[in-house]
Amino acid sequence: MNERLRRLQAYPTQRLADRKAKIRARGGRIFDFGTGDPIDPTPAFIRQALIDAVPERAGYAHVQGGSELRHVAAGYLARRFGVAVDPETEIISTSGSMEAVFHLPMVLVSGDSEHDHVLYAQPGYTVFEISTLFAHAHPHAHVLNAGNHYLFSPDDVDRDVLARTGMVFLNYPHNPSGQVLPAELFRMWVEARDEHGFVLVSDEVYCDIYFGEPPHSLLEFGRKGCLAMHSSSKRSGMTGYQSGFLAGDPELIATLRRYRTSMGLASPVWTQAAAVAAWADFDHVEERRAAFDEKRRILLDMFAARDVRVFPGSATLFLWVEVPAGETDVSYADHLLEHGILVSPGSFYGPSQDRFVRVALVPSADECREAAEIWPVGRRRVAADPGGGEAEAAVSE
Repeated sequence: MNERLRRLQAYPTQRLADRKAKIRARGGRIFDFGTGDPIDPTPAFIRQALIDAVPERAGYAHVQGGSELRHVAAGYLARRFGVAVDPETEIISTSGSMEAVFHLPMVLVSGDSEHDHVLYAQPGYTVFEISTLFAHAHPHAHVLNAGNHYLFSPDDVDRDVLARTGMVFLNYPHNPSGQVLPAELFRMWVEARDEHGFVLVSDEVYCDIYFGEPPHSLLEFGRKGCLAMHSSSKRSGMTGYQSGFLAGDPELIATLRRYRTSMGLASPVWTQAAAVAAWADFDHVEERRAAFDEKRRILLDMFAARDVRVFPGSATLFLWVEVPAGETDVSYADHLLEHGILVSPGSFYGPSQDRFVRVALVPSADECREAAEIWPVGRRRVAADPGGGEAEAAVSE
């Protein structure tokens, strides 16, 4: 076994599945706010586009993605961000975002060079670290917290680290806090990239799930050495379709096109057809955003009524919820599990995050209302009674 991988914990999705199994084992009902895979249905026109595209025989697809997919992706970037990209040289399709994150360091970072560090923020997407280890590069996690408002700034990173860095992953809108990166920090990262020469990758898969001002794309601020990553998974309810794209620096795209061919990563033609339908349409995204906003407001109102603090993020499918006093992320998640409510402990997304749990807007609005009615604040604890006996010190619901 690769010895560098032994230190990794089980992937969060598997750990959540193990927790869910505990509820199923006792025959209880599950309110699943764990894995970010909403039950909201994939729009019918997207499903029909996939069905209609299944041919009598399907040959090998090209790793770059079909011309129609690349052109519609370019159209999406132009309409959503006002960014013009060449669909022939500046876009390549991916099998979703996880696959892209996993392979990028393998292709673009040399583990035996003086630029062998991959820099990313924690809490965050655990694949940033996993992909770095598989690439035999050196992961460097920069810790974010409520004190720095979960904003990743190059000014907070030691210049010696930046000088050793071969790739930086940005993840905004941020999973799990819901924070959005302001334009000024995008500009600062592009300036740092120009100074130090690393590849700057922006994971933007939640950029269309927002509840305030629309988030920016990295490509609004720079192109050289920059890549923006997009996925139809959350935007269009297509998690199982595994379809996305990378856009940016044509030299980097050409390098990826050359080496990804040997990895067997080309998307089937029917998946591409569904993605074409999805990226070309904006109406269904507004409908999904409204559905998520309804669920979000139900839970935020409940937490406010219980005096439970939630980080004020304005995007993504997630609420970053502070655990009650006297609890850790794991103990509180275990307590919720006793009520049939599954959430993700904050430490699943990096160390030093044990004061929060992540609540994903996965169930239906009606299920969110049902869960809100039984959601406990914290465990009942027994404290000494001033009169010499014992008294209930905290109320769980």
